[in-house]
Amino acid sequence: MPNVANNSQTEHRTVRDYIDERPIWPDGTHLPSVPMTSMQKRIWMLAAAGKFFEGFVVFMTGVALPLIARQFEIAPAQHGFVTAATLGGILVGAVGLGSLSDYFGRKSMFIVEMIIFTAFLGAAVFCTSFISLVFCLFGLGVALGCDYPTAHMIISENIPSTSRGRLVLAAFSFQAVGALGGAAVGYAVLVAVPNLDAWRWMFATAVVPALLVTIGRFYVTESANWLHTRGATERAQLAARRLLLRKPQYPTGIVLSQQAGPGGHTHGNGSFLSLFSKRYRRATILASVPWFLQDLSTYGIGIFTPTILAAAIGHQAEHVRSMSDLIANATLAARGDAMITLLLIIGIAFAVLLADKVGRIRLQIIGFIGCAVGLFLASLSVDFSSSLKIVLIFAGFMLFDFMTNLGPNAQTYLLAGEVFPTAIRGKGAGFAAAFAKIGAVATAFLFPILLASVGTRLLLYGLVVASLLGAVVTWMYRIETTGVNLDSIGEVAGEAEETKAVA
Repeated sequence: MPNVANNSQTEHRTVRDYIDERPIWPDGTHLPSVPMTSMQKRIWMLAAAGKFFEGFVVFMTGVALPLIARQFEIAPAQHGFVTAATLGGILVGAVGLGSLSDYFGRKSMFIVEMIIFTAFLGAAVFCTSFISLVFCLFGLGVALGCDYPTAHMIISENIPSTSRGRLVLAAFSFQAVGALGGAAVGYAVLVAVPNLDAWRWMFATAVVPALLVTIGRFYVTESANWLHTRGATERAQLAARRLLLRKPQYPTGIVLSQQAGPGGHTHGNGSFLSLFSKRYRRATILASVPWFLQDLSTYGIGIFTPTILAAAIGHQAEHVRSMSDLIANATLAARGDAMITLLLIIGIAFAVLLADKVGRIRLQIIGFIGCAVGLFLASLSVDFSSSLKIVLIFAGFMLFDFMTNLGPNAQTYLLAGEVFPTAIRGKGAGFAAAFAKIGAVATAFLFPILLASVGTRLLLYGLVVASLLGAVVTWMYRIETTGVNLDSIGEVAGEAEETKAVA
């Protein structure tokens, strides 16, 4: 980094002003971008790790389910409890714990969620009954639910506005990387430990990494933006100085104004009900309803993709007669899951590149429409057999996975953490994630039942309609946040709602 001048060290400004400011060369020329500090990089990596664990645990549970079912003699009707336990925990954790970050701070909940995650992950390895396992998976979900709003906020409130979308989604992409890792680890463990206890080793592989991430989170700084809105100006200044520590130092002095930015609720007194007030109702609908519609398809397809693909390919043993049949089916399912998950990673990579250029709203709408097309292609497979059937299923699922991560899977997460002001950001993002997971939990229970009762075609048609509805809702309640200063988000959302009312 060049030797820079600093002409703003005595100005009274907001935290966001200092974070977004580009350093200046001694001759007065601004640097082309704001360089990341070591603290900002540390925060990003530790937040990305949390998203990795989410994808790892949720998708690996799908691989492990046949083994769990056999070991605990779980009836088919009980399978939904295993798959829905984590999702139900996410629902509770997003609202119950995620919203607490508005009161206790981003860092506090950032640490608490990983402590809870590590504890329940370790306990799951030693579960001796179906009930105890469901309890542990629910506990894991509670931790992951808290991570939805907290990870987003701790990144977005500590990095420049111009790169916020790219870096938040880059961290979010580790959910897809975790899903691929879960499938890969599941496959490797099944090969190395071909017995019913293989699922325990799958979960055990993540315990030590989770412990290391937990320790690392103790060494990040609290969100200076959150401290400032709470009126803790001196603590906010110290946190901002630690966050923006550089060599050479820029800015050399941070002096914050006594009033936080124009986000409303300066001292963080916004209640949960404020999410449904006239001012923020539009933001709440945009953040939650499209995410709900997206999760209907993503979790329904994602959780059961290994089984669907293996059955479509026709290599699974229809009647499991021995342990070798069970392991072979589980291994094949893991391989199929890994193939599809690669498209998730490619999709999110495009989202990372385009979010700050094309815009959140446009990508979300395009993604929803693309998901509908992919699901429709998959539905056409019902009319064919042999190789053409397989081609249509793979083409449809691959297009769906690519488009959902380019659009709604990525953008709903990004928007939920951006459209609310700092004082209620945890509540808003937490509610949106919880509302979305209502769809995910319902899907985990109902997907197998609907697949058997109404058939593949009608089920996929229903998901096509849900995707198109997501595009419509996104357009009707659109609030573009690309490049918008987080201090101004509350004003943007409020103005958008007022504009709608006048129209």
